[in-house]
Formats: sequence, structure tokens, C-alpha cells
Amino acid sequence: MLIDSHCHLDFPDLQAEIDDVVARARQAGIGRMITISTRIRQFEKIRALIERYDDVFGSIGTHCLHAHEEDDIPLDTILELAAHPKVVAIGEAGLDYHYDYAPRDVQARGFRKHIAAARLTGLPLVIHARQADKDIGDILEEEMEKGAFSAVLHCYSSGPELARRGLALGFYVSFSGILTFKSAEEIRDIARFVPHDRLLVETDAPYLAPMPFRGKRNEPAFVANTARILAETIGLNESEVARQTSENAFRLFTKMPRPDGIKAAA
Repeated sequence: MLIDSHCHLDFPDLQAEIDDVVARARQAGIGRMITISTRIRQFEKIRALIERYDDVFGSIGTHCLHAHEEDDIPLDTILELAAHPKVVAIGEAGLDYHYDYAPRDVQARGFRKHIAAARLTGLPLVIHARQADKDIGDILEEEMEKGAFSAVLHCYSSGPELARRGLALGFYVSFSGILTFKSAEEIRDIARFVPHDRLLVETDAPYLAPMPFRGKRNEPAFVANTARILAETIGLNESEVARQTSENAFRLFTKMPRPDGIKAAA
């Protein structure tokens, strides 16, 4: 079994044939999918999916690219929506200096609000980081001093220093189809130093399809391709990577139950 720890099943690219997308994921051995919120005001789309499919879980949060659109949403609203039994994470939230759609101070304020939500709920924070490594690391370290919280650096494409800072805080690192790109040797080097018990795999579907599907629409079934390259990269076989990354996902997303008949590793 594999777990797609980050996808966007509510996005139009996948919604048009969502039943088939979920069916193909199941056929590929994907036992759990976590569909990630990008706008709190569109949570009903997430709710519909997680209540429709037993193996789909969700998060609640505002993507930093939309931070200015939902800056007025209070922390209490996040906490209320996070109480849904199938919401297993907070976010995604963080900093994105590549597009700069939202003012950087607004992004930072939203990031800290989501960290507070993760701390108060005990749910892990899903972190988006793009071209903002130092500021991301500084905020995470400052906030950790206020009280512990768990998190994952999702779709890892930053430099080695942010990975090390995140790992030092006890966080997980998730790799997407980027890991399979020929140009991504630095990302593969980072995967090699991440402890095996902190590794996750994801698609970030409908984006970033792994080889040999690069340039096409991504979907959860393709996480198997990323897991295969991760196995080659870190010197494990595919079944070991599937077992390890699934165990890691259940350890991080503590609210997400295991499928019937799947027990924790001894």
C-alpha cells in the first residue's frame, strides 16, 4: 500500500472524472489519499470528497498565494472546521516568494495563524515553501519556541538547509514527481539524507506528474512512480519504501485510520 499524502482532488482538472481518478488510485495500490485545502471558503468541496470516499481524507487551510483573500478568517474558524472527523491536517500554508501574489507580511501572518491552529488541534501543518527558505525556517523555529507542533515540508523543492532545519524540528519531508525529473539531482541528494522514518511521498496532483508522465495531468495513482524512484535513490526496494512511507504517514497524520486489516509495523 502507498499513501498519496498531498493531492488536490477538488481542482477542476480532476473533478471532471473524479470517480475514475479514485478508482485508478485504488487499482494502483493507493490506500489513502489526502486532498489538501487551498481556500477555507471553498472547504465544502473538500468536505464533499472526504464524505463521499472512505479512503480520501482532507485538510483545512489557506494557501499562501491566497493569503490576502482570506486574511480576515479567524483562527476559530480553522479550529471549528478542523474538528471534522476526516480532516487530518492544517494547511497548506507557508510562504511563496516566486509568485508573490499575496503581500509577504500577509503571507507570514497567515502562516503563523496556521501554525497556531496546528498547535491547538494537534494536527500536522502542511507547509508550502517556494523561494523563501530562510524566512520559512526562521518562522518555524520562532514558533516552535512558543509550543510544539508537527509538520511536513510538502513537495520538497527547496535547498538542503531548509530540509535540515525542518528535520531538526522533528518535521517530515515529502517528495513529489519532481524527484523523478532528470534535472532534480539536488532533490535526490536531499532525499538521501532524510531519515527513512521522516519520508513521505505525494503527487500534488493535478500538478507535477512524475516521469514518464511529465507534462501531463497528474493523479494519485502516479505516486507509485515517485515511490519507485525514491526507492532507487535511497537504496531500498519498492515494497520497503511503500511500507516505510505509509507507516510515516500514519504516524504523522494521527487522525487518519489504517485500512481494515492493516496493522502497525512491529
